[in-house]
Amino acid sequence: MCKCLKAFHIQLMPIYEFLSTAVCRSPLGMSGGQILDEDISASSQWSDSTAAKYGRLDFEEGDGAWCPEIPGEPENMKEFLQIDLRSLHFITLVGTQGRHAGGIGNEFAQTYKIKYSRDGSRWISWRNRQGKQVIEGNRNAYDIVLKDLEPPIIARFVRFMPVIDHSMNVCMRVELYGCEWLDGLVSYNAPLGQQMTFYGQLIYLNDSVYDGAMIHSMTEGLGQLTDGMCGLDDFILSHVYNVWPGYDYVGWTNESFPSGYVEIMFEFDRTRNFTTMKVHCNNMFSRRVKTFQKVVCYFRSESDWEPTPISFSPVMDDVNPSARFVTVSLHNHMASAIKCQYYFSDMWMMFSEITFQSGDNPIHKVDDSNTRILIGCLVAIIFILVAIIVIILWRQVWQKMLEKVSRRMLDDELTASLSIQSETFTYNNNNPSSAPSEQESNSTYERIFPLGPDYQEPSRLVRKLPEFSQTSEDTVSPTTASTSTASKSPQTSPQDGAPHYAEADIVNLQGVTGGNTYAVPALTMDLLSGKDIAVEEFPRKLLTFKEKLGEGQFGEVHLCEAEDMEDYMDEDFSFDVSDNQTVLVAVKMLRADANKNARNDFLKEIKIMSRLKDPNIIRLLAVCMSSDPLCMITEYMENGDLNQFLSRHEPEGMIALLSNAPTVSYSNLQHMATQIASGMKYLSSLNFVHRDLATRNCLVGKNYTIKIADFGMSRNLYSGDYYRIQGRAVLPIRWMSWESILLGKFTTASDVWAFGVTLWETLTFCKEQPYSQLSDEQVIENTGEFFRDQRRQIYLPQPPLCPDAIYKLMLSCWHRNAKERPSFQEIHRILLECKP
Repeated sequence: MCKCLKAFHIQLMPIYEFLSTAVCRSPLGMSGGQILDEDISASSQWSDSTAAKYGRLDFEEGDGAWCPEIPGEPENMKEFLQIDLRSLHFITLVGTQGRHAGGIGNEFAQTYKIKYSRDGSRWISWRNRQGKQVIEGNRNAYDIVLKDLEPPIIARFVRFMPVIDHSMNVCMRVELYGCEWLDGLVSYNAPLGQQMTFYGQLIYLNDSVYDGAMIHSMTEGLGQLTDGMCGLDDFILSHVYNVWPGYDYVGWTNESFPSGYVEIMFEFDRTRNFTTMKVHCNNMFSRRVKTFQKVVCYFRSESDWEPTPISFSPVMDDVNPSARFVTVSLHNHMASAIKCQYYFSDMWMMFSEITFQSGDNPIHKVDDSNTRILIGCLVAIIFILVAIIVIILWRQVWQKMLEKVSRRMLDDELTASLSIQSETFTYNNNNPSSAPSEQESNSTYERIFPLGPDYQEPSRLVRKLPEFSQTSEDTVSPTTASTSTASKSPQTSPQDGAPHYAEADIVNLQGVTGGNTYAVPALTMDLLSGKDIAVEEFPRKLLTFKEKLGEGQFGEVHLCEAEDMEDYMDEDFSFDVSDNQTVLVAVKMLRADANKNARNDFLKEIKIMSRLKDPNIIRLLAVCMSSDPLCMITEYMENGDLNQFLSRHEPEGMIALLSNAPTVSYSNLQHMATQIASGMKYLSSLNFVHRDLATRNCLVGKNYTIKIADFGMSRNLYSGDYYRIQGRAVLPIRWMSWESILLGKFTTASDVWAFGVTLWETLTFCKEQPYSQLSDEQVIENTGEFFRDQRRQIYLPQPPLCPDAIYKLMLSCWHRNAKERPSFQEIHRILLECKP
């Protein structure tokens, strides 16, 4: 009986399950204001208006950023922007931005370094997993550049240090992303990791990212045992791209430890009440590697070590070689330090992660005087908050008055309605090389992303490949690409059998409100231009705004609750709600300052959306056009997007039972994938090309209902999924076919490619980004391998839950030849026929 209970302390770890690095990516408060001004400091500043407190990402207070006072001598350049997070945090991502100041500023840091500290006295220089300190920064003053910290850091204080070469002035706005470090671990001391020789191959089992001293042992630092990355079952392999064998593990051999155990001491930020310790161990017993036989832990609460330790012996497993977590109960011991001795059960012992859970808050002794002071402070804070609320309400009333006055002064362009004149949708379809009309050439909206000499056109990426020939049958001529902003009709693209959307269209991939825009054939748009739209005007007063989902240059997307929406529906559509019940909707809103071209594009999108009537496509429900701001109201599903939905769930099995996590069965995964294929089958029947199919653009309703949407691109949550070309266009390259990236070709066949990646995401429960082991540049390089087709291209691996038949379907979606990829009709049929 006891052995059975002990067995439940071992949790097997599938290769697709990740720890904090995958989910710990929330902004820590520079842009949101949670980090206070007094917690932001700097080495120097140009002036009071460029002080440290103005270095907040996406804010332009003061003169628009933090700007250091550049010293005369390069060797004296020790400038930094410092952030105090007030407590230890696990930081996985950083964002930087230059000084734009509404077009006045043009200062930014092209490169920078990061230093961090856990106590404010000992500062550590961050290095990536290859030992590089310098981080690539910004290329213009306005774009936000996000960089993953690999490895992540555990710190209270963080310094951004721009690399200054005096060729230009630098200014910075920054944000940190992560979450609070609940372990409270500030350092671990351990013996140095060792080397193994395996069939003549050296396996390095050292702690390569340890940030403390490493002389005879590791002291006063943290490293791979706290980096949030669990090693694979095979310790020779790694999650990380381009590293040495054994990288994920710290390992020791019993030949170096006559006592029979490895001792590791853990220091914490304060005295805590410890409940459990989890140790991720390798168990490849065929190579003489096993989990520890026994662990003995001592506790230090004040200055002395308690004489009586605890001991725990897990059940040895000589059947399953999978790496796993071993959970050790610490019986609610109070301690500020723990010293554990891990006993060998075979020749080698390897750990990749050790975490601690404590069940209490810090213990404070507070006297009556402190209590009175605390109550007084709280009362003062309440008064301040009331004053702030009054000021905010007054500003909103004043702003509405100004908007009413300015609206009366606007010219005829603000009287635009759903009756769009046909010239708005005129395309030079018969003469694609003809000059654009005067209206088009004067379009400020079209000039937002000019195809200037500094714009890296996608086709130029492929020109870097020496084998590429302009005479290839897949090549699009630059002239055609730069003049065709719409599409060729199916009849004019016989080699593909589908509409072709040229590389200039990539520039307009992002729509008015920030989401992607469907690529629609010119013939279809001509039909839409003369078609009346059967969508009703919806009363704004029945909309209650809940949160902002995303934004673009001229608009925003909001999540709202709508009352009485069923009264405004077509006869063929109804909500599954009772009378007088509110429903969630997404409201795309055009800003009042949008120019005429942006307004016309917004109305064009309404016409496109009004054509889409399919159970698996988000529907346009109603509009608000009687006054500004113009709005379109679309469905929204109660469970949010598929990416977030799946990342909160686990596959059915023992792990889910032990962790009490919500589960999704494989049959339900297949049901959701089939619905995505059905929706895309409908879009392809209209010759519409989605261009951004991914789990972030699929919404989940009751009973695993899926509807394809289009506003994932507008959400900051998914900014890391998009690659920015020279600051002008954002592309979801990890979901794009090789011809879309290299040639700018967007077709139904490229949507099929993206469906294969979306199917892969679904079957991995969205636990990692596609090609997570590759950088953005390496993803683009991999597309060159697809173009060359010399069998060196990298495919996404088969997910553990994925049957061979479904993985074969994925591979067919990623076929080099677009003509050989299956149609959505075929994909839908295959998914229906496959038995779970």
